[in-house]
Amino acid sequence: MPAATASAATPAAQHPSVVLFDLDGTLANSIDLIVAAYQHAFASTTGRVVDPVLARTWIGQTLAQTFVREDAMHACQLEAAYRGYNEAHMDDMVTGYPGVADVLRDLAAAGVRTGVVTAKRRHVAQWAMRCAGVDHLTALVAGMEDTAAHKPDPAPLLHACAVFGVEPEAAWYVGDAVHDIEAARAAGMPSIAVTWGAGVESALVEAGPDVVCHDAAGLRRALLG
Repeated sequence: MPAATASAATPAAQHPSVVLFDLDGTLANSIDLIVAAYQHAFASTTGRVVDPVLARTWIGQTLAQTFVREDAMHACQLEAAYRGYNEAHMDDMVTGYPGVADVLRDLAAAGVRTGVVTAKRRHVAQWAMRCAGVDHLTALVAGMEDTAAHKPDPAPLLHACAVFGVEPEAAWYVGDAVHDIEAARAAGMPSIAVTWGAGVESALVEAGPDVVCHDAAGLRRALLG
């Protein structure tokens, strides 16, 4: 069954008790920085030129997963180069997305608890949340250090549900990448795909989220009716 759009009747007509969010490309507009950091890491370490379209598909995985898969011999050097570039440019290149912080405020006003589930290291994730202006509106409940397995494995989402004390079916996961949708399905959790991040819309739709949203207003309708 194709995913509903946010303008259609959705399974979230009754408010969820918990909404979990991916960070990069969902709450934090960090895609350009991540792509540039990947390009810098490879160019400075091995001379490889990385296609930005390819780099976008790596977003949401841990750095170790990406670098071991792409170049195991240089994985440690690549990760160090990436981290150096990323942290040097975080404050200048990471912002929020229009209207998304307001959605978090509206969820809180409706009594819906929210949290962030990301493959980023905890201190970097909190830094990115500050840059995006959402650190005071939601909490980081699952970072890279919190689980041994990472998306598309459901472990981070299940960890977050345990933190909130809810069953997965009582929570929703919102993300911009195919592996976000896959992780939610594996966790037994409804999912919302947003199209303003790194993911390709056609691939997101094919992944089978429950709802697809194109802007913050659509996300608000999907979650709060």
